[in-house]
Amino acid sequence: MEPYDVAIRDESIRLGQFLKLANLVETGGLAKEVIAEGQVEVNGETDTRRGRHLYPGDVVAVAGTAARVARPGDIDDDYFDEATADDDFDPEKWRNVEV
Repeated sequence: MEPYDVAIRDESIRLGQFLKLANLVETGGLAKEVIAEGQVEVNGETDTRRGRHLYPGDVVAVAGTAARVARPGDIDDDYFDEATADDDFDPEKWRNVEV
């Protein structure tokens, strides 16, 4: 299983928070549950500490899915896949759209 990168904004993040941020679990309650049940691996070893600090480079796995802690600058946000691009996209149409 190849981990996908998830950027964090600070120097570290707690394990329970990262599980939610990386969409490895849906809720904080579920994060607490899977950690307590020993279903979470950090860098290949089971970890049951919800408050464990994770740092860039750490890999967290749950149920066959893995995510790597990354710094914001480590992720290529300008990725463009020509094969799946929408050829009808008009940037002028969306330039001033408020979100």
